[in-house]
Amino acid sequence: MPVAVALNPGSASLKFDLIELRPGQDVASDGTKLFSASIEGIGNHARLLVFQDRKVAHSESCDIPDAHYGAAFALRWLRDHPETAPHMDHLAFAGVRVVHGGAKYTEAVPFTPAVKADIESLAELAPLHNKNSLAIFDTLHRELSGVPAVAAFDTAFHHTLPEVAWRYPIPRAIADQYGIRKFGFHGLSHRYMLEQYAQFTGKRVEDCSIITLHLESGCSAAAIERGCCIDTTMGLTPLEGLMMGTRSGSIDPAILPLLMRKLDLSATDALKMLNKDSGLLGIAGQSFDTRELAARSDPAAKLALEMFSYRLRLAIGAYLAALGNAEAIVFGGGIGENTPSVRAMACQGLEALGLDFDEDANARSTSGPACLTRAGSRLQARVIPTEEGLQIAHECWLALESGRSSEEIPQAA
Repeated sequence: MPVAVALNPGSASLKFDLIELRPGQDVASDGTKLFSASIEGIGNHARLLVFQDRKVAHSESCDIPDAHYGAAFALRWLRDHPETAPHMDHLAFAGVRVVHGGAKYTEAVPFTPAVKADIESLAELAPLHNKNSLAIFDTLHRELSGVPAVAAFDTAFHHTLPEVAWRYPIPRAIADQYGIRKFGFHGLSHRYMLEQYAQFTGKRVEDCSIITLHLESGCSAAAIERGCCIDTTMGLTPLEGLMMGTRSGSIDPAILPLLMRKLDLSATDALKMLNKDSGLLGIAGQSFDTRELAARSDPAAKLALEMFSYRLRLAIGAYLAALGNAEAIVFGGGIGENTPSVRAMACQGLEALGLDFDEDANARSTSGPACLTRAGSRLQARVIPTEEGLQIAHECWLALESGRSSEEIPQAA
């Protein structure tokens, strides 16, 4: 059976998985994860974490200054270890997550010079991520010559947004001239949760109307109606939307020029503050790990978690209204899967909307899929662990199987 390496770069991290795919597989979870690891803290005291059953089985420090070195280190690790080395000589392809694909890329595509140019042109809209994906493609070209490289786009899942959702209320001519619109992100994760929810409930994807919540360092919500995304919280860039680990999420836009004047900041410096020094970290200080914040007793940590959960609850409420017939709220990602207190606070006050929340089930659920509502609850709450590596490999495999090039992909609306 074909084996692929899936590389998932963050702003300062790189997850890498070795995936075995089943010929003709219908969904990402049909694949099998043979190996999973992550390099955290790239550029600043990096560590390699090797996972087994989603738990850390091995950890070591490593000197990884950037994404180029990170990708080379990951490939070397896979080649040098007996349990993974045999697969590296027979890789079917390498799949790479690309955060921003703009309006053009509605599905995964083989990486070509034209695709590279498109990703480069969008780098200013996802400065923390797109450049890292390009660095990884460069490393793959050097280290895995002859192995097809494929790009899977986080924006692709959201191409079904209607114009009423993706258009911003600014002058249309200016927006159209500069391509200013909502794109949405974390699409690989949202699609995985949707397809897993359909499998768990025995439904077709096109019959599912749910709200999916990707909650990690970066956070977003998606409103999915009959299997199609109709709205999502992130926008032109991954800075819009929910409060996140170090990102502010949506704020009054007048704050930015005010900070620039008061603190004598450049636009780049002001955006860095909103991307790197805000969110949970900006309110709590010292950490943005919700598990650590939940264990702290100081007012700043408590406020940070309350603000995070409140803004999450606002998004859930908005999407319940937008959908009208939502059947479930699905929590995924590290925070969504591992922090029961956040899930509980986010679901407060939803009883009148049909949610019968089970506090005991929620408290017990810190790993694996779980239902957080009692039998008979009209609106369900569930935890579905997201597996972006499996989704990357699946979408890239479909792209290779179809033989479609980037030039054949129709422009999204």
